[in-house]
Amino acid sequence: MKCPKIFVTLALACASLAVLMTPAHAAINSMSLGASYNSSQTDITFRVYSSQATRMVLYLYSAGYGVQESATYVLSVAGSGVWAVTVPVSAIQSAGITGTVYYGYRAWGPNWPYSTSWTKGSSAGFVSDVDANGNRFNPNKLLLDPYALEISQDPLNASNQNGNIFASGSLYRTMDSGTYASKGVVLAASGQSTGTKPTRAQKDDVLYEVNVRGLTKQDPSIATAYQGTYYGAGLKASYLASLGVTAVEFLPVQETQNDENDVVPNSDVDQNYWGYSTEDFFAPDRRYAYNKAPGGPTAEFQAMVQTFHNAGIKVYMDVVYNHTAEGGTWSNTDPTTATILSWRGLDNTTYYELSAGNQFYYDNTGVGGNYNTYNTVAQNLIVDSLAYWTNTMGVDGFRFDLASVLANSCLNGAAEAAAPNCPSGGYNFDAQDSNVAVNRILRELTVRPAAGGSGVDLFAEPWAIGGNSYQLGGFPVGWSEWNGVFRDSMRQAQNELGNMTISIGQDANDFSGSSNLFQASGRAPWNSTNFIDIHDGLTLKDVYSCNGSSNSQAWPYGPSDGGTSTNYSWDQGGAAADQRRAARTGMAFEMLSAGTPLMQGGDEYLRTLQCNNNAYNLDSPANWLNYSWSSDQSNFYNFAQRSIAFRKAHPALRPATWYSSSQLVWYEPSGAVADTSYWDNTSNNAIAYTVNGSSFGDANSMYIAFNGWSGSVNFTLPTPPTGTNWYRVTDTCDWNDGANTFVAPGSETLIGGGGTTYGQCGQSLLLLIAK
Repeated sequence: MKCPKIFVTLALACASLAVLMTPAHAAINSMSLGASYNSSQTDITFRVYSSQATRMVLYLYSAGYGVQESATYVLSVAGSGVWAVTVPVSAIQSAGITGTVYYGYRAWGPNWPYSTSWTKGSSAGFVSDVDANGNRFNPNKLLLDPYALEISQDPLNASNQNGNIFASGSLYRTMDSGTYASKGVVLAASGQSTGTKPTRAQKDDVLYEVNVRGLTKQDPSIATAYQGTYYGAGLKASYLASLGVTAVEFLPVQETQNDENDVVPNSDVDQNYWGYSTEDFFAPDRRYAYNKAPGGPTAEFQAMVQTFHNAGIKVYMDVVYNHTAEGGTWSNTDPTTATILSWRGLDNTTYYELSAGNQFYYDNTGVGGNYNTYNTVAQNLIVDSLAYWTNTMGVDGFRFDLASVLANSCLNGAAEAAAPNCPSGGYNFDAQDSNVAVNRILRELTVRPAAGGSGVDLFAEPWAIGGNSYQLGGFPVGWSEWNGVFRDSMRQAQNELGNMTISIGQDANDFSGSSNLFQASGRAPWNSTNFIDIHDGLTLKDVYSCNGSSNSQAWPYGPSDGGTSTNYSWDQGGAAADQRRAARTGMAFEMLSAGTPLMQGGDEYLRTLQCNNNAYNLDSPANWLNYSWSSDQSNFYNFAQRSIAFRKAHPALRPATWYSSSQLVWYEPSGAVADTSYWDNTSNNAIAYTVNGSSFGDANSMYIAFNGWSGSVNFTLPTPPTGTNWYRVTDTCDWNDGANTFVAPGSETLIGGGGTTYGQCGQSLLLLIAK
């Protein structure tokens, strides 16, 4: 679970142009929502959805901030809940808007009917901030179009830190937000190519999760103007390709509240670095663009994607469709006060899941309120957004934050009859329901085939907060999942010996693709996304260098609040060499196990956050990647690079289906084939296995041994394939600490044949190949 503290003043508290070769199946944006030019660019049509509004007015601006409207137009009912108006460009120009057209909406409804005496900042027509049906219309709040392709600026920014402007309630409802609010930007097509999409099978990918700003913000090889931008990120394509990365997964790049990150320099005040507070599901975040002019962020993002595609690297996005930047009510006792930026002021009952009485929100996200993912129109926005990023922006796949919310089969209290699984509303995970969002996404988008080809890759974070929301292994065919059990059990095997019971059987299951989680549902080993660490928690180095978290330290490493207390971390007794050995072993777990490996940006050089495990609010040099390395960090980079290369060179490590008994054999350290009594004995903390390379067209068979015991263990090697001997590729033990811990191909050391004994130090991994 992400723990971003975004708008402190808005009461969002924290505890966490290439076209897709195969198009989406169904009509995308079937209601033609948003703002669009006609083919001759003489007219702009504005279409917005609201099932409950009684009046809708378009406001046009010559700038995104600080100016009054230049013109207004009343929209007409176009049917099916859509409101529309077409405005001649000549009329817009006559109104004084000769450049970019900025726009927003004001809406009236049952709780605030239109009054002819209403003026901006007045209460004329007001009945209530929220009515019995959950409507929250307030014409004093200018509303961002949910389908805007770019937005002008964040609500809070260097010029405005007053979040009260956007609030309802007795103290704030008459504050007019027009000059301050985020405006939509009317865009014509950019014409920028996104290149040719890689068609590589997901099983052959190595994922690299990173913040687009942090990737280059302090990279001295990149010009200062480009540091922290999409343009700068594209300049790192060759670096990531050299490391061996095949897919870069960016933390959220849809517009989020981060324009005020640097208002108080060298401080965590009001900062949002991770970006889990989406303001618009279509707009690329302008803060990450070198070219911030209208249209610049879109074209620059597309050009970045093209650069990665030219390097053979897929581009994935971390997307947040479980909640929005509007959050919930400001308190759990007062239903009247809430932030109104967009969705809430247009159609609160459509876009959010309301609790009984329709005054508050169900919250399985930790940041205020569930997005109403079971509602068809709300689902449309999700699917339309995904299709836009896929077809227009060139994105190859998506990681879904708190994805369990997208399998919620409950609706808000106003529509209980349509949700028979939860007649009282609430939360119910039901992947068997064809109408939940996770299944709608499968129908609307083409998922990449197992063998590779055109399509998107889908990754679920398979948990949320409360109810039956922890659903690791519970998603349908077509979805991969972040394997939190892999993370936890592998950390436990290394760091919790003596503190808890360690199951060597669980470790073996993780090494071979986690069949207990994914096989029964008809999925494959590569549907398990294997990681030791990601942004949400300790870094790889800190997993093996910290005894728990330390989040209250001073800037730039803190302070941060929240974060899990279950880290399964250990400082290895404080010995730096032991910490490096443990990190090498953890990296090896990721790269040698069946599944799709995921590493966090900076893992390749042992990046540290000095034990901060929830650095969501630190847009700081500590959180940005650093390219000035010590010799130990350079040595670890060599290890990471070569371990990735080894994985890519050996198809036996990337099975498309589950290993058979002839392809993978488990061994006790004695050399005997492991039997039930060995698996069941919790005193056993060492296991080895061979993978038959020939059955995968692999030139080498492999022997992998993990000694999870604290002391040395002797492994007796099984007989290698006829005419071969065992050669050492890596031993993660301390004695092998250095630049060549993981040797280059052809430099392997001869160990011997069957019956050879190999002494393996405690808490380490051995990799041999037969040749």
